[in-house]
This record gives sequence, C-alpha cells and structure tokens, in this order.
Amino acid sequence: MNRIGILGAGRVGTAIARSAIAAGYDVAIAASGPASDIELLVEVVAPGARAVSADDAAVHGEIVIVAVPLHRFRSIPSALLDGKVVVDTMNHWEPTDGRLDDFDSAPYGTSVIVQEHFAGARVVKTLNHIGYHFLEVDGRSGEHPDRRALGIAGDDDTAVRAVAELIDRIGFGPVVTGSLRTGAALQPGTAIFGGHHDAADLAAEAARHLGTSSLTGAARA
Repeated sequence: MNRIGILGAGRVGTAIARSAIAAGYDVAIAASGPASDIELLVEVVAPGARAVSADDAAVHGEIVIVAVPLHRFRSIPSALLDGKVVVDTMNHWEPTDGRLDDFDSAPYGTSVIVQEHFAGARVVKTLNHIGYHFLEVDGRSGEHPDRRALGIAGDDDTAVRAVAELIDRIGFGPVVTGSLRTGAALQPGTAIFGGHHDAADLAAEAARHLGTSSLTGAARA
C-alpha cells in the first residue's frame, strides 16, 4: 500500500503528510471544505502532497488517516471509508471536544466507537500517542539503537500489517498491542501516551495497563 489519504489538514494531518512523503508515499490531503481552500496551505507546509476533496482523499488512499478533532469525526460519512484501512489518530480532549458522554464511558477505548461509526472500514489505532512535532524529529532507521516505538491496535491482521509498515517506513518501531480494544493503553492518561519508549518498554507498559503478564497476540511487527 503506497497511497495515503489524510482527512484533516491541521497540524497533525500535515505533519503526518510530511513524514509519509519523506518515506515515499503518495499523499493526498483534505479538509472539510473545497480543495481550493487548502491548496496554498498544503503547498507551503506539506510540499509534495496534493490538496483534494474529502471524497477524493478517501478514493486515493489505500490507507486513510483520520486526523480531525474527535468531536467532528461523525461529520465524515461512514460509507465514505467502506473497505478502507483507516488509521484513527484521534484523542478525547474535553477542553477541545466538550463533554462526549459516549467517550467518557468507553471502557475499551475511543477507537472501538470510531469503528462502530465506520462499520465498513478496518480501523487501526496509532499515531495518537506521539506529539505531531516529534514525528519528523524522532524518526530513526530500523537499525538505530534509540529508535522510538509506536503502538498499534486493530482487529484486522491485514490492516494492522499495512499500518505497521507505514509506521516502520516513517521511522518508528511498530509494536502491535493486540485487538482494537487494547488501544485503550495508548490513550491520554496512560504511561504510553506522550512517553518515549523503545519496543520492549512499550510492550511492557501496554501489558501492565491491560493487566496481562504478556500481550496475547501482540508482537513487535
């Protein structure tokens, strides 16, 4: 999979676009309005990406990255991403999102609710627990001894492998924590969120959070 569609042209979306372009991906990025509204922005802050409509970004992307504020994700039509591998980068920030009752009472993490909305897609959670400003700073080759790891959670093995390849290509060590429910270990308030871990430490932190002695079905991808 070499084509990336990004829904969201804010700081997170454009930072991911730059990292993906540097890794050789063909990137199209969209905001909520017409493509013409973000053409100059994309040209300046994500050179090499193409500004397109949301529909075109979804068609373009073999992997589609959703990088919008969580309270706005339901504004994306659920059918738009049917059949797609969807990367959920979103977090619940009450100061930004307001009180979202369904997310406040989400024992298995916010991505499970995102998957319910995009029922025809294969949702994978990652890129939510690293600050966008570290994506280009902390990326390292696979052989680097200080390579930072990123967690990945998803229910579809093929989708998880595709996203693990993306994470590896942009310079981070992919660590699969398990099913989409294990994405709760990557959310705000956990030791992983905002932390700098290698693969072994991230897997251990996830296991501690999930209350398991080891991550069943999880591995360094």
